[in-house]
Amino acid sequence: MLNKEEIEEIKKGIESEFPNDFALQQIHIARKIIAKEAEKKGLNYLDYIKLIT
Repeated sequence: MLNKEEIEEIKKGIESEFPNDFALQQIHIARKIIAKEAEKKGLNYLDYIKLIT
């Protein structure tokens, strides 16, 4: 699981990329969090999704 600082870093980057679209921000924030969690476990994105579902 990511710590609060890592999540805030992701949020700031995404919010600057999509400043006027809250829904798009949320989708990309979720995608980046999942990708980082997968990386920490040594899995690719799809394998991590399969693991958690």
